[in-house]
Amino acid sequence: MCGITGAAWTDAGRPLAEDALAAMMTRIVHRGPDDSGVYRDDHAALGFRRLSIVDLSGGHQPLSNEDGTIWTVFNGEIYNFPELRHRLEARGHSLRSTGDTEVLVHLYEDEGPGMFSLLRGMFALAIWDAPRRRLLLGRDRLGQKPLVYRHDRTRILFASELKSLLALPESEFPRRVDPLALDRYLTYGYVPHPDTILAGTHKLPPAHYAVWEDGTLRLERYWNPEWNLERNRPLGEDVEELRATLGNAVREQMVADVPLGAFLSGGIDSTIIVGLMQAASTRPVKTFSIGFDDPAFDETRFAELAARHLGTEHHAFVVTPRAWELLPALAAQFDEPFADSSAVPTWYVAQETRREVTVALTGDAGDELFAGYDRYRAIALASLTDRLPAGPRRVLQGPVARALPVSTRAKTPMRKVRRWLEGIGEEPVARYLRWICQFDEASRVSLYSDSWIEMLAEAGAARPAEADPVSALTRAFAAATRRDPVTRAMAADLLTYLPCDLLVKVDMASMAHSLECRGPLLDHRVVELAMAMPIARKLRLRNGHSKAILKQAFAEYLPPAIRNRPKMGFGVPVDRWFRGPLKDELRSVLLDPVSLNRGLFRPDAIATLIDEHIQNKRDHAYKLWTLLVLELWFRNHIDAAST
Repeated sequence: MCGITGAAWTDAGRPLAEDALAAMMTRIVHRGPDDSGVYRDDHAALGFRRLSIVDLSGGHQPLSNEDGTIWTVFNGEIYNFPELRHRLEARGHSLRSTGDTEVLVHLYEDEGPGMFSLLRGMFALAIWDAPRRRLLLGRDRLGQKPLVYRHDRTRILFASELKSLLALPESEFPRRVDPLALDRYLTYGYVPHPDTILAGTHKLPPAHYAVWEDGTLRLERYWNPEWNLERNRPLGEDVEELRATLGNAVREQMVADVPLGAFLSGGIDSTIIVGLMQAASTRPVKTFSIGFDDPAFDETRFAELAARHLGTEHHAFVVTPRAWELLPALAAQFDEPFADSSAVPTWYVAQETRREVTVALTGDAGDELFAGYDRYRAIALASLTDRLPAGPRRVLQGPVARALPVSTRAKTPMRKVRRWLEGIGEEPVARYLRWICQFDEASRVSLYSDSWIEMLAEAGAARPAEADPVSALTRAFAAATRRDPVTRAMAADLLTYLPCDLLVKVDMASMAHSLECRGPLLDHRVVELAMAMPIARKLRLRNGHSKAILKQAFAEYLPPAIRNRPKMGFGVPVDRWFRGPLKDELRSVLLDPVSLNRGLFRPDAIATLIDEHIQNKRDHAYKLWTLLVLELWFRNHIDAAST
């Protein structure tokens, strides 16, 4: 697990200076504190920081083929590298190391960009083909490992993290905020790929590779599962294959030459992963959970119940979040504005886990694959109400919805019901966006200053296909057009929310503490199997149960109290913080002249959001969190770079 960075340039391009590459590597030292390495020639420079996981004595990068013509820097783990190694040796290749990195250069020699379809793992990598002056970039299928780049006709820059590129002077790496990307951030709480918050800089999307050669860049998707495939076969066959496929993924991902453990929240997904780990282990698995002093956000009793049931060596940590101390650290680590407040507990559990182990397995993607979110049940219910005549639908959407309270005194379920009713009769993508967005279109327009609205209009006119932030979700929903509404939403989340939010959160929070996280449910074989299952095997609307087949397949690992418990989000009490301990900080940051003088937002609109929330008139917690994180990002990554 590492950090990578570098550049390639044409004869007319500007070479990347040695001190510039060194500065880029220093910015990502947290990703690889154990080792570093550099490769340079007349047209490329590759930089590497290493966190040693496998082949501790070897594994130095950059690494080349036998004659030094092909070089790679690589972040991640290739779980099937032993079988790929045997394949290469049978073809006459001589491998000098015992790890997975050297496999990549020889696979490239044999397969070119076709190599990616053979890899099973999580990765972001760069391969420099010196004779062809070709740079190949690639990213894993689900987007577990990040990779950003900026290119023009003479040079391409790339890195694991945007902050590595921000180490360059502005003359080499401009820092202009993209208005359309900021509009997307306020919509989703993150910037969807392929954009970044900075104009002209991009994320390589999951399941893609990019070839840069002679100043031209070509992107190709190498994995595109049959989202529309629904396989109807006996339930027992799905159960048997799920047990075998996920069990194999867990065993593959337990390979490490350093201490290994797992996050254990006491939810369905992490409990099953730990159960499979324990079944494959000869000693108790080390498990870790984080708890808070607020019972509404504390799952430690369920984690401890799961640990006792499975026989793990459990470590539970109860912390009092020092939000105002942690927020600047989060803003510095997350090099784009990122509004998912569950980054706070993720940061804490990664920090504590790293004290004991270097690798932790997670239950990421269980909700997206097996219909775990409440919003999936809401979609199923909405598909029923959509069949009502127009008159009753209008009554539910209008008078009935308006009768429900919206203040923070109202219980959360009532707010959810109101939001659900307001979406009745809407087109599915618009309705789904209503449920998941931070700021809808009306609230964004009322927030923006006149000058920023003009900038947005100019940017939209120049890039009309990207002008509407809904387009990212619309494209994702189109992946599974012939499936039921819930499966369409699950596929959309696998293509957007999972790689752009959840996996970013886990990667950035864990790598801040030099902890590697692996997700067996993200194995593409598990994903393909789960997505081909009928929705009735996951979500049972009659009793409200989700993850039905997952619970059936792994029943022996799930105590009844865990199998039947409602889902609890991994969050923090943002609404209470902004009416209590963070009230003054919220005002001082968002109403500071430094913030207001950016010209993005109307000062009176910001003040109204703050006042209404603090006075308990409306719940604007996540809107305010989104704005606060944005301002702290400006101060950490834009203002600081210009001083």
